[in-house]
Amino acid sequence: MKLPKFEIWDLHCHFSGVEGKTVDERLPKLIEYADRMNVQRLVFFMGWPWSTTPDPDEFRKQNDQVIQGLSHWHDRAFGFAYLNAQYVEESLAEIDRCIANGPLVGIKMWVSRRCRDEELDAIVQRTAELNGIIFQHTWSKVTGNLDGESTPEDLAKLAKRNPEVPIICGHSGGDWERGIRAVRDSPNVSIGIGGFDPTAGIVEMGVRELGAERVIYGSDIGGRSLSSQLAKVYGAQISDAAKERIFGKNLREMMTPILKAKGVTL
Repeated sequence: MKLPKFEIWDLHCHFSGVEGKTVDERLPKLIEYADRMNVQRLVFFMGWPWSTTPDPDEFRKQNDQVIQGLSHWHDRAFGFAYLNAQYVEESLAEIDRCIANGPLVGIKMWVSRRCRDEELDAIVQRTAELNGIIFQHTWSKVTGNLDGESTPEDLAKLAKRNPEVPIICGHSGGDWERGIRAVRDSPNVSIGIGGFDPTAGIVEMGVRELGAERVIYGSDIGGRSLSSQLAKVYGAQISDAAKERIFGKNLREMMTPILKAKGVTL
């Protein structure tokens, strides 16, 4: 069966899963994989080695890796700045360096500090002023989360304090049935569906409970394969119009204001 062709934007990419000592060696290989799977645009964040609680020097170094990687691929790739919310002032400075005065178009927050903490509001608000995308990792683990690891419930609290700011719930919380319910009443929150097993039903539930306009495709390459993550959407029992939104239209619309401000022509 020939699959319908969609414009695909991948929200969630890393420089892992391929060989290479530098981003300039790794990124072309990831683009090659994307070409095989008809993925037109990719968003990268975090360099290496990964750190759950990087100090400012470390997250600046990783963001420089991303900026370097994108320098040859402006037609295909975008980048978010990796921040550590334990360092609010330094994170605000990094937003200005990388987004206001640099090429990056959003932020990624991982597991350093739970996003329910009010101190994150300054980071969220500054990013929103620049029309930057806000991506917050979330997970709900049976074995217990890391000390600073946010849950979708934490994200719902952040979203309630900042109701006008679009925010992406990374991984849909891992336990996606719980995660979708946790953010259902937060209309400014979309779910990213990348980075967990391609279990049947995730996309259908997301569309049913949130609407197709609040579900965004991502893969989490190279921790996950493009094919397994694309299958979540291709195999979903939803309309092609909904798949079109999830695969690319939602993220493209979300990113359009900041891309226009940076003079990016799509």
